[in-house]
Amino acid sequence: MGRQVVEATVRGDASGLANTIRVREWTLVGDEPEAIGGTDTGPSPFEYLLSALGCCTSMTLALYAKRKGWPLEAVEVHLRHERVVGESPLDRIGRVIELVGPLDEEQRARLIEIANKCPVHQALTKGTHVETTEAER
Repeated sequence: MGRQVVEATVRGDASGLANTIRVREWTLVGDEPEAIGGTDTGPSPFEYLLSALGCCTSMTLALYAKRKGWPLEAVEVHLRHERVVGESPLDRIGRVIELVGPLDEEQRARLIEIANKCPVHQALTKGTHVETTEAER
C-alpha cells in the first residue's frame, strides 16, 4: 500500500487570530468571526474542517459514479459542526448529501454508503495520530 504525503504551512503573527495558510501554490486565510475575537478575514478552522469533509465527500461520490457509469450530475453537501459541552465534550458533524441526477433508489443508497468511505471521513472517524514537536532554533 502506498503512502500519500500532504503538507501545509500556517503562520500567524500572534497579534490577532488571522493566519496565512500555504498549500502547494495556494495561499488561503484562516480566522475567527469578530464575535469571538477574530477579524473575520477568512473561514475558521472548523469551517475549513467541514469544507474538507464536504469536498472529499463530493469528489469521492463523483469518482465512484463515473467509474460505475451512473448518471450523477452534481453533489451538494451541507455540513454542520456542533460541540456538545459536558463532562466529556463531544464534537458532532451532521452531513446531508443532495444527489442530483436521474439515479435509481439502489444507486442513491449505494452513494450514501460510499460517502462514509471518503478519506477525510475515514481520518475523522477512525482517528488520526498527531505528533507535535518544536522546530529547531
